Amino acid sequence: METVPRGGISVAVVSRFVDVATDALSAAREEIDALNVFPVPDGDTGTNMFLTMSGARDALAEAVATGGDTATVLRAFARGALLSARGNSGVIVSQLLGALIERILRADPSERNAHVMAHALQEASDAAYAAVGDPKEGTILSVARAAAEGAQGAAEKPASRAREVFAAAAAAARSALLETPRQLQVLADAGVVDAGGRGLSVILDAAETVLTGRRVKSSTRGRTIPLPSLPTMPGGDLSADGPAYEVMYLLDLDPTPAGAHQPAEAIAGLKAALLALGDSLVVVGGGSLWNVHVHTDEVGAAIEAGIAVGRPHRIRVTHFADQIGARRQPVSGRAVVAVAAGPGLRRLFEESGAVVIDGGPGQRPSAGMLLEAMRACGAAELVVLPNDADTIKVAEIAARTAEAGDGSQPGLEVKVIPTRTQVEGIAALAVHEPGRTFAADVTEMTATARHVRSGAVTVAAKAAMTMAGPCEPGDVLGVIGGEFVVIGSDLAEVAATVTDRLLGGGGEMVTLVGGADAGDLVARCSEHLASAHPHIEVISYDGGQPRYPLLLSVE
Repeated sequence: METVPRGGISVAVVSRFVDVATDALSAAREEIDALNVFPVPDGDTGTNMFLTMSGARDALAEAVATGGDTATVLRAFARGALLSARGNSGVIVSQLLGALIERILRADPSERNAHVMAHALQEASDAAYAAVGDPKEGTILSVARAAAEGAQGAAEKPASRAREVFAAAAAAARSALLETPRQLQVLADAGVVDAGGRGLSVILDAAETVLTGRRVKSSTRGRTIPLPSLPTMPGGDLSADGPAYEVMYLLDLDPTPAGAHQPAEAIAGLKAALLALGDSLVVVGGGSLWNVHVHTDEVGAAIEAGIAVGRPHRIRVTHFADQIGARRQPVSGRAVVAVAAGPGLRRLFEESGAVVIDGGPGQRPSAGMLLEAMRACGAAELVVLPNDADTIKVAEIAARTAEAGDGSQPGLEVKVIPTRTQVEGIAALAVHEPGRTFAADVTEMTATARHVRSGAVTVAAKAAMTMAGPCEPGDVLGVIGGEFVVIGSDLAEVAATVTDRLLGGGGEMVTLVGGADAGDLVARCSEHLASAHPHIEVISYDGGQPRYPLLLSVE
């Protein structure tokens, strides 16, 4: 994989920065949430920025793992931020990161690294201002602009390097943050600095730490106030004249036929329509994919404005009064949140009483999606079944956030059972017993999942080297314990080999889960088991999962 793009920045450095920035936002999340009084005091700015960066980190890691070149990896990072962006500040951060990456990738080999980074920060600031319908000073925008100006000043010095540019940007951001109460009266009245600006300062501090080795210590603790109590105004709005709802959605723009409006015109028209409906408008993205955020009283009209130019999806509507009031609602009981990789698996988990999130290869859930599911359960105790190795870390991030709570949500008791396959999740859920203590229930579910020996059958999509030797596209692959151990040409033959190997260590029951392309594979595998292992109990399900015609386990 190419490791250094024309901008002179390596994937390894970006990965290190993203890790440090995500961890720093996690540590500062409660502090930032407590600062959140503008544009509405919903106490979730820190959480939203953390989840936005966390989603970007997951996308970056996945792109690195698939071996893409540097431009592909960095654009995957920017797209991950766009898809994961939450709340006003999270959406703006995604725009800042996207513009920054695009300028770095446009760099000419003759440009000095310091100039590239300074220009990138300036373009990022300009893009953020352009994305906001009604820009306000004293916000994250002011901090971003100050950072860009600080970077430009450092880049003009002879022999300056990227590390000096980002150090100057971080220092300028910290200074600008302290000025925000003088620029925005609502901050001055509350005695706080801007929450989004503080989050951006944390991100820039992380860049300085990675590039210089200096760990910046800064905090606004001691200057925060508690969230205001739920107002008793008619309609439950946060203020007498403010919108009551936050509307967010991803927007796929319609293809542009000859002679029709270009994407820029379509987005300009959308912004005009949404500005007439509310405030706190932010529209970010590029090409055919955009992220839309607005505060409004007219939810339906805001969504229809998106339908007029494209296809809105991942629509999320939050009633601010309900969001703040949720911290007053008691939570009780226990729930299980499970990630399902196919429609049949979804039904299976739902019938067993779990709250289900769609996932699996190609559509793994973000930490934000998992967090929303956890909070929506209304349960004080939560067991999470990721059912996928790559989803375990994401689930743990969401769990830590749910445990900490925030200004609008109480902390929950959450345990992630590290189920790496769907069949491990099925086995764990089968022994779930709400009548036990939480610790005892988790222990039993964890032990059951660990005792499951799992396998799968899939078809190779590309040439690769495996533990069983080289494979070519179209080869049938048998999987045991997450490793490719069998290569063949017939699905049923490979499935029989996998089951025989799994049963070599003993077992009493085999579970078969047919995929979307299973055909008669489950029936043929069952016939083999009846002939070769007549003492084994066989249970089969229609899972409908993509890419894997068969999932199986031995208990």
